[in-house]
Amino acid sequence: MAQVMSQTESWTIGRLLTWTTDYLKQHGSDSPRLDAEVLLAKARGCKRIELYTAFDAVADDTTRTAFRELVRRRALGEPVAYLVGQREFFSLSFRVTPDVLIPRPETESLVVRLLDLGKTFADSSHGVRIADVGTGSGIIAVCAAKHIKQAAITAIDCSAAALAIAHQNAVDHKVADQIEFVNSDLFASVKTENRYQLIASNPPYVSQAEFDTLPPTVRDFEPRGALVAGSHGTEVIERLIVQSADRLESGGWLLIEVSPMIELTVNELISKQQTYKPAPTIKDTAGHLRIVQARKC
Repeated sequence: MAQVMSQTESWTIGRLLTWTTDYLKQHGSDSPRLDAEVLLAKARGCKRIELYTAFDAVADDTTRTAFRELVRRRALGEPVAYLVGQREFFSLSFRVTPDVLIPRPETESLVVRLLDLGKTFADSSHGVRIADVGTGSGIIAVCAAKHIKQAAITAIDCSAAALAIAHQNAVDHKVADQIEFVNSDLFASVKTENRYQLIASNPPYVSQAEFDTLPPTVRDFEPRGALVAGSHGTEVIERLIVQSADRLESGGWLLIEVSPMIELTVNELISKQQTYKPAPTIKDTAGHLRIVQARKC
């Protein structure tokens, strides 16, 4: 790329985007044009939409140098979200680093259900207590706090580095006063007296065999501990189901994002706990069974 970009013909914004789109396509990107635009906006220090009115502008040396390095790393598989340090989720911008999973559209289905239930509890009791187990970048906790002003949320993660990112996202969106951040393996270090009306989780649910087949852009860059649950993919979820039964108030809900491949197994695990009344699994926007839910009797 350095050799090509050193040619005498001027490297305008438009030319950079065209060349880089082809380059990233050759290196396996599923969205080469989008990647090129996001990375160039980062290198140029502008909004992506501003590129559209600057196609004929010549990129300065500083921009080209920064862009070249970003494109090099993207071609090696590094996710765009880590390269630019943020990802949009539920119409909000969240900071992300390699310490946290990159937010995915599937989790929006979990947030929608959580908000629907949370507003019902808030309207009836003037407040709702929510636990976000395995908060990662904090997207579930922050979205809940942003949309339910009466919510008091406990954001839990076993990674202190992830909790730091989640806390910063809460500060960025001005909801940190609604959220308590707890460094804990599930509920192990959460105050024993804490009880919740809603528990939501996007836990590790990938089996070791699945992990080995994941695309390199996921397998080689995203935190393994936030992806892999064990040999079956249900190990963390099974513990979560048991512990949540003791933490939910009567009539409270447990919501868990899962892989469609283990949805049936997870519902069987819930059925073994007589404290729960199973409910239909919610499909994500792609039509896959994604959000397992159960209500405490």
